[in-house]
Amino acid sequence: VLMFFLYNWRTALISCIAIPLSLIGASTVLQFFGYSLNTMTLGGLAIALGEVVDDAVIDVENIIRRLRMQINDPDANLRNIIFSASLEVRSAVVFGTFAVCLVFIPVLTMGGVSGSLFAPLGISYILAILFSLIVALTITPALCSLLLSPSNISHHEPYIVGKLRALYEKVLALVEKLMLFVVLLMLVGLIFTLYLIPKLHGEFLPKFRENHYIAHLTASPGASLEESVRIGDLATIELKKLSWVRSVAQRAGRAAADDTFSPNVSELEIDLEQSSPKESQSIIRRILNSIPGIEVEVNSFFDERIDETVSGTTAPVVIHVFGKELDSIDARADEISKIIESISGAVDVKINSPVGAPKIYIKLRPEELLKWGLETTTVLDAISIAFQGANVGQIYDGNRVYGVAVTLAQPESEAEKIENLKSLPIQNPVGTYVQLNKIADILLTQGRSEIPHEQAQRSLTITCNVENRSLQSFIAEVRTKISSTLIDETTVTFEGAAEAQSEAQMNLLIHSAIAVLGIILLLSIVMGKISNLILVLANLPMALIGGVLAAYFSGQALSMGTLVGFVTLFGITLRNSIMMISHYRHLVIEEGMEWNAETSIIGASERLVPILMTALVTGLGLLPLALHPDVAGQEIEGPMSIVILGGLFSSTFLNLFILPALSARYANFSRVSELTI
Repeated sequence: VLMFFLYNWRTALISCIAIPLSLIGASTVLQFFGYSLNTMTLGGLAIALGEVVDDAVIDVENIIRRLRMQINDPDANLRNIIFSASLEVRSAVVFGTFAVCLVFIPVLTMGGVSGSLFAPLGISYILAILFSLIVALTITPALCSLLLSPSNISHHEPYIVGKLRALYEKVLALVEKLMLFVVLLMLVGLIFTLYLIPKLHGEFLPKFRENHYIAHLTASPGASLEESVRIGDLATIELKKLSWVRSVAQRAGRAAADDTFSPNVSELEIDLEQSSPKESQSIIRRILNSIPGIEVEVNSFFDERIDETVSGTTAPVVIHVFGKELDSIDARADEISKIIESISGAVDVKINSPVGAPKIYIKLRPEELLKWGLETTTVLDAISIAFQGANVGQIYDGNRVYGVAVTLAQPESEAEKIENLKSLPIQNPVGTYVQLNKIADILLTQGRSEIPHEQAQRSLTITCNVENRSLQSFIAEVRTKISSTLIDETTVTFEGAAEAQSEAQMNLLIHSAIAVLGIILLLSIVMGKISNLILVLANLPMALIGGVLAAYFSGQALSMGTLVGFVTLFGITLRNSIMMISHYRHLVIEEGMEWNAETSIIGASERLVPILMTALVTGLGLLPLALHPDVAGQEIEGPMSIVILGGLFSSTFLNLFILPALSARYANFSRVSELTI
C-alpha cells in the first residue's frame, strides 16, 4: 500500500520502520510493568498494528508533497523543507493521538471481569499509539533528512495517484452540488443503523471455542457415592462413543477443602479433539440428559470460571429468591424454575436447594406432660444434654483452661439411636422417672440439611444456561414473566453474566461521557472555533453506520468486545477528522488562502492520499483477525475487528466526502489565538 501511493521504496521504508519500533517500545513497557504477552495484550498490539504507521505516513506524505512543490526552487534547503513540512502536521498528529488515548480511557476504567480482560488490551494499544507518535516526531523526519534528496524523489506524483486525485475532485464537486441529498441519505442511514442496534443480540462475552467442558451431574438427594460413580461410568461410556471426545474423567466425593459437595453430586471433565463440531456442547448436553434420574449442567471451562467469578455459581443466569418463610421461598423457587423451563433457550435449569438430611422428629404430648407433672423446658433440656452435652467443669493446665462436657454416647445406627432416645429417662419433680416415648412421639424423617442465607436473609438460588438466543433478551423475558406472578413475602433478584454486562455497559457509558468532555476540551484547543469542533464531533455518530451494519450482517453479538471495537473506531474517526480540519486551517491561516468551496476541495484532495493509506493499512492490519472471528483465541478480537473494519469504511467515506462539503459551508478559519505544539 505504501509503495503504491508513495511510489518510492525509501519513503515506504521510513513509514514501515514505525511498526517494529512502536511494537518493541510498547512490549518493553508492558514487560517493565509486569504484563505478559498474552491473548489480550497481543490483541491490543494487533489492533494498533495498522494505526502505528499512521503518524509516520502522515508525516512522510506531507514531506514528500512539500518536496515536490519546491524541488525546482534553487534556494530551497532540503532540511528546512522537511522541518517545516513536519511542523505543518505536528499539531494535528499530536492532538489526534491524544484524542485516541482519551477515547480508550473508558476501557481502562472498566471494573470486574470485563476490566480484567480489556484493560491489558487498552494499555498495550495506547502504548503502541504513543510510541508511534514519538517515532513520527523524531525518527521519521530524521530518516527523511538522511534518505531523501532531490535526486531520488520523483518530480511528479504517481500516475495512478494523480488520476485518483482528479477523479476525487470531480466527485467532491458533485457532492457539493448535491449536498442536501447526500446529507439526507446519511441521516437515513443513521436512522436505519439506530433501528438495527436493538436487534443485535447482547451478551457479556462471546462464546469461546474451547475443547474442554465440565458437566455437573446431580443425582437424587441421599444417593450414595457408589451410585454417583455408577452414573458417571454410564455417562462416560455414552460420551466415548463420540469420535471427537478424547477423554472423560469423573470427580466424585467430598473434597477436603474446595468443592465440598454431597456424594450425590459429581463432575465430568470432558476433553475434545481439535476437530470437534461447533455444536459439541449441545450434543454433550443431549446425551447426558438422556440418562434418567439426574440433573445436568454443561459449561465450557472458561465460561464456568467467568460465571463463578461474576456470581459465585457456574451458570450465566442466577436468580435469588428471598423471604422469611422457608415454605414460601420453596414454592416461589419452584414456580420460577417452571417459568424458566417454559422459555425458549433455557437449558440446565436447576434449583440449588440443599440436599435433605435425616432428622429425628420429637413432638411432646401435652396431656402426658400434665399427667406426669413435667414441664416442656425440663424435657427439652434433658434431650439437649443427651445429644449436645452439658458443661460440668474446667481443667487448668498452666495458663490454659479446658472445658469439660458430658454427653451420652451415641450409636452409629440411626435405628439404635432412636431406640436409645425412646428409652431416655426423664425425672419429674417428685423423683419418678418416665421414658421419653411415654410422653412424646419420636419419628425418623427427612429435613433440611442447611438453610442458605444471602445478604443476611433466607434465600434459594435458581440457575440456568442459555442456548441459541441472546442472553439479554432471555433475561428480559424472564423478568417480565416473573414480575406478573408475584408471591407475597418473597423478593427476587438477578445476578450473573447478564447483570455483569449491564453494569459494565453502564460504566462504559458513564466513563465515555467523561472522556468525551476531555476530548471536547482537547479539540477546542486545536479547532479554534466551536463550528469546527462540531464538524469533527458530528462525524462520530456517522462512524456507527458501518460498524453496526458489519456487526449485524456478520451475525456478531453486541458484546463487550464489539463495544470496545466501537470505542476504537471513534478514536480512528476522530484522528482523520482532526487531520482534515487542521489542514484546512493551515491553508487559510499559514498559506493565506481564502476559505471557500474551492479551497475545501484543494485541502481534501491533499489529504486524500494519507487518509486512504492509513485506512487501508489499518484495514489490512485487522483483516487476519476479522476473517476468522470464531477461531479459538480470537473470539473477542475477531468481532471487535469486524466492527472496526465496517466503521472504518463508513468513516473514511464520510471524512472524504461529507466532511469537506460540510466544512465548505460551516467551517470558520478566521485567525484566533491558539495553543500550538
